[in-house]
Order: sequence, then C-alpha cells, then structure tokens
Amino acid sequence: MSAEEAASVYKRLESQDFRVLLGVELGMMSHEFVPLNTIVKYSNLLEEEVNFRLRRLHALNLLKRRSKPFIGFSLNYLGYDCLAINALVKGGYLEALGKPLGIGKESDVYDALGPQGVEVAVKFMRLGRTSFRSTRRARTYVADRRHTSWLYQSRLAAEREFQALKALYKAGVAVPKPIAKNRHAIVMDIIRGAELADYYEIPKPRLVLREILRNLRKAFLKAGIVHSDLSEFNVIIKPDAHIFIIDWPQYVAKDNPRADEYLKKDVENILRYFRRKFNVELELDDALAYVRGTSRTLKVS
Repeated sequence: MSAEEAASVYKRLESQDFRVLLGVELGMMSHEFVPLNTIVKYSNLLEEEVNFRLRRLHALNLLKRRSKPFIGFSLNYLGYDCLAINALVKGGYLEALGKPLGIGKESDVYDALGPQGVEVAVKFMRLGRTSFRSTRRARTYVADRRHTSWLYQSRLAAEREFQALKALYKAGVAVPKPIAKNRHAIVMDIIRGAELADYYEIPKPRLVLREILRNLRKAFLKAGIVHSDLSEFNVIIKPDAHIFIIDWPQYVAKDNPRADEYLKKDVENILRYFRRKFNVELELDDALAYVRGTSRTLKVS
C-alpha cells in the first residue's frame, strides 16, 4: 500500500465516504474492529447509507473487515492516508501528490505541490514494517502503551518528528522546514539530494563531516535534542554539497538519562562511516567534546 494509491483513490471519494472513514477512526479509539452501530453514531449518517459506504470503501481497499464474532471494520494505511490527505488539502497545505522521493522501513516520502504550486515534501509514517518488539523497545513514546495499533504509533511518531523539526529549524539546524502535520503525515520543505550512503565519494569529505557535527552541536546545545538514530542513511547531501539531517521521530531530549549514551552512538556511527568510506580520521572524544559544547574547536585530519 502506498500514498500514491491513496492519492488516486482520494479523487473518487465523496463527503459521505470521509464521514464514514472518520467514524471508523473515532471508533478505533475503543475497538480494534468497529461495529456498525458505532460507525453510524460517529458518522451521523443513516444506517443504510453507512452500510452502502462501508461496502464501497472496503471494495476500494481502504478498510479491513471482520465478520466474527460481529461484523466490524478498521482502517488500513490507505484509509488513513486518505483522511490525512483530505485534511491537508482542506487546510490549504496540499494541492497534489507526486512521485516518491524515498521509501524506507518506517516512512514514505513524496514530492508534492502546496499552495500556488510551491514544491513541498510529504512524509507518511509507516510503522509496522519492522517487528513490533523492536519498535516498542526503540520507541519510548509507545513503551508504556498497550494494544496500540500501527496507525496510532505512526501518528505518535509524526507528532514527535514534527515537534522536533520545529525546535530544530528554529535553532538553525539543517533540517527541512516543517509546514503542517495531520495524523501520520508531515508536510515540509522539499528535500533535494541523496543519502550520504549512496555516494562512493564526495568532494571535501572533511568539510561535510564538520558540517554534520556542527549541526549535531546546534541540535544538542540550542534545541536540547539528540537524534539517537543517526547514520549515513539519514544524512542527505544536497546538490550544493551542504546537508540535511532527517528522520527525527526517535529523538531524545538533552535531559533524558540516556541522552549521553545516544549522543555517543550517533557520533560514533558517523565517525566510523567517514573513517571507513572516506579515510577521514577524528577522535571520538574530540568530536563529543565539540558536540557537547565543552570544546569550541574541531580538528579533522
């Protein structure tokens, strides 16, 4: 299932379809599969109309259906995508969805058009592609919640990343500017470039490493944020050879008891990659002192 499919189906939906999808979404707060009477209640439509719309939406592959011990419905990612796209269109943040910019384990990113044809990117969280156990272990924001659906976890991930991006962008960190969020979708500035991991060589790798560490320092000292999952796969090299650092939903706050541990892991990952790939040497202690703000200088050899 992809957001491209959802964008195609979205054009065929009517206002009553969205009311039924919203009724299912609201019912999922207390049901894994939502019974008909609950959907009727939340959609505020006649039962006959709801039945017709449920059959239609199920045929369009926007809903999952269970027949035992009662007939019930739940959203899948396509249905959730349609609700998010509709809200972003109605809010004036999105006019058209384009082609994928990147498909990852936990999110899909698409180019899109915002108001007046301005190019933007839309990121749809897609938790559930990795194992439930590892997701719960890695994500503190769901660790204490039981029976949370993948859709709800994706919504929480989007909320966290959006809040992180707002703080980071304000602090001058090289991240895409966040524009809007709805459910599991984030609209942000367009992302041009490729992952650091895709490059066999880059011009002036020492300067790129310095720029990454300088941005980790800003994130830590000015925004109070540690990425906690940094690698060559979430550093983007832009066409002008500068960087973006992306994928922040797993961030931890500077005052988190494990923040120093995660910061060390982030820096270690990047130094190891630059040493192995580009033969750039920098001592871990020196890099950490710079990122933490206990040293103002950084010598990269």
